[in-house]
Amino acid sequence: MKILLHICCAPCTVYPLRVLRGEGVEAAGLFFNPNIHPYLEYRRRLETLKGYASASGLSVFLDEAYPMEEFLRNVSFREGERCRYCYYMRLDRTARTARNEGFGGFTTTLLYSKYQRHELVREIGESLAQRHGVAFLYRDFRAGWKEGVEKAKEIGLYRQAYCGCIYSEKERYWKGMKAKAPAVL
Repeated sequence: MKILLHICCAPCTVYPLRVLRGEGVEAAGLFFNPNIHPYLEYRRRLETLKGYASASGLSVFLDEAYPMEEFLRNVSFREGERCRYCYYMRLDRTARTARNEGFGGFTTTLLYSKYQRHELVREIGESLAQRHGVAFLYRDFRAGWKEGVEKAKEIGLYRQAYCGCIYSEKERYWKGMKAKAPAVL
């Protein structure tokens, strides 16, 4: 079976790719992530993936369009639902690409992260599978979280400290910075 794997970043690809290949699945990747902010972070993740893909023999569709403005327009004033839109836009692109390129199905590295809303990813993936007529391959890759992190460190992959969007960056750093912020005079 040929599967198109949506890839959020190289480190989150390590374990799912090993599992899929171990199951005899022929996987290719798709990088489409206009949620990642700022642009230099986006480029760093993209370049890290290119290096990892080359080293691991993974062919990847690199959709280097960066419609960050579209992402922001769709989540502004709906920040509490931003993950739903973010998952939807990326998985929709993956499902359409899988169908158009003749893949038997699609999945995502988002199912690897213990920080993602796993059931929401699954729900959206399954609904897009019906819409686009291509299977959604559900796997709970979280059991390999530690193994994937260790392997990513071992091979020297750049590992980011937040999900990708400007909101997750703030959530990651604001709490600690808020406590240390000097009083305004």
